[in-house]
Amino acid sequence: LSRKVEQSNCLPWPRVRPSFAAMKSKSSVTCSRRKNRKAHFTAPSHIRRKLMSAPLSKDLRTKYSVRSLPIRRDDEVMIVRGHFHDREGKVTQVYRKKFRIHIERVTRDKANGQTVPIPIHPSKVVITKLKLDKDRKALLDRKSTAAKKGKGE
Repeated sequence: LSRKVEQSNCLPWPRVRPSFAAMKSKSSVTCSRRKNRKAHFTAPSHIRRKLMSAPLSKDLRTKYSVRSLPIRRDDEVMIVRGHFHDREGKVTQVYRKKFRIHIERVTRDKANGQTVPIPIHPSKVVITKLKLDKDRKALLDRKSTAAKKGKGE
């Protein structure tokens, strides 16, 4: 593996970059890990909504021809990863500040006897039943027509 050493004007040590780094395809989007992490963890609530998307189950995916949707409060989900996998329940809270969701009956008991919900990341669940309102239906229509247009149908 050949490496190219590049001297930066702000760092006292040489920065090592692999020689296979290709040119960016879009100049307005950064490929810096540091900037992407900062953008993710300081994202405002309306962007966190999209970041907190969950995949749809196989039957919902074929029905709506949509792969994933931003998760919302009364959706029914099944956990597919972690200690609580194969548990199903309704989403009781979408905690955007912590990028987590709380699910019915996924709780633990504290030492004082109080029960607290266990936070689950939305990427580790599958949506099995959607809470549909007019905005959600419009979103599904928009995404499915875009997918059909992309396939050339």
